[in-house]
Amino acid sequence: MMMSVKNRLVFMNFMQFFVWGAWLITIANYWFGTRQWDGTQFGLVFGTMGIASLYMPTLTGIIADRFVNAERLYGVLHLLYAGVLFYLPLVNEPSTFIYVMLLAMSFYMPTIALSNSISYTALKNSPNSDVVKDFPPIRVWGTIGFIAAMWLTNLTDSKATEYQFYIAGIGAIVLGLYSFSLPKCPPQRNAEEKSSLGLESFKLFGNYKMALFFIFSMFLGGALQLTNAYGDVFLDEFKNVAEYKDSFVVKYSTIIMSISQISETLFILAIPFFLKRFGIKQVMLISMLAWVLRFGLFAYGNPTDGLWMIILSCIVYGMAFDFFNISGSLFVETSTSAKIRSSAQGLFMMITNGFGAIL
Repeated sequence: MMMSVKNRLVFMNFMQFFVWGAWLITIANYWFGTRQWDGTQFGLVFGTMGIASLYMPTLTGIIADRFVNAERLYGVLHLLYAGVLFYLPLVNEPSTFIYVMLLAMSFYMPTIALSNSISYTALKNSPNSDVVKDFPPIRVWGTIGFIAAMWLTNLTDSKATEYQFYIAGIGAIVLGLYSFSLPKCPPQRNAEEKSSLGLESFKLFGNYKMALFFIFSMFLGGALQLTNAYGDVFLDEFKNVAEYKDSFVVKYSTIIMSISQISETLFILAIPFFLKRFGIKQVMLISMLAWVLRFGLFAYGNPTDGLWMIILSCIVYGMAFDFFNISGSLFVETSTSAKIRSSAQGLFMMITNGFGAIL
């Protein structure tokens, strides 16, 4: 029974990040290359993730904690997300594109927190399971899904076309329908909790340890969005320099960027060891230092004699991202009660991908 639950969660995590990775790293190529829209507005595209994360993860977390099974809400959101993705290429005005993207992000961003809650609930309801031990090997398949989507987009020459959105949309339909077969995650509520609307998760700020964690999460969330928004197009634009225009880095910039996600798969599996050996504070400190190396190496690298810097930067990214995102999610999970599990994860997403992205 436990293997069956794990396998079902593996597929969910794989598709969760596949439907994001198909366009997240390459949308800048579509914006600047195919559409040739104003570059000053592009930041607003990633800003939509921040705006959506300010309210949607918390709102849907409250709903899942009190009113609707988390897996059903999760499925509906992915189906709505798919519908918006299919419409996105039909938009011909950059300002309208930004509003439609905001709608897509309003449906997608809360599913990240919900997928964590579903995984944690399913594992806790399974005999002989340990969330801290069992979740990272399951979550690593989310990173593999992200890598698969990046490679599919690059190898099908879709990184500057509308097909990246179609790839993600088809995947979101598959995941949305599959979600209704996931283990049941009913609301954890009683009359008193229902009337409180889940706002008790905000009381976590009253805890010094949690408040400090959320502050650092906000800044690290901002760093994450910078590399997501401009990393691929930064490498692609080496084509404007004569000596680099025919380099492997330019032709396969998305595959080069996927080294970051390949690195993630290794560091995710190492998280239980690092958490047990060093504790959450040291792990988060390592993450902060890794982010410094990530951007420093990326800035000074180039496709020829500086290629090692670009590759090493991508390897370091795995540590920078995982030690912050996955360890942070586990920290929230192990520091909160079951009755606010979904809304606490939603709050974590609001701080990182909301305030952090906007910042």
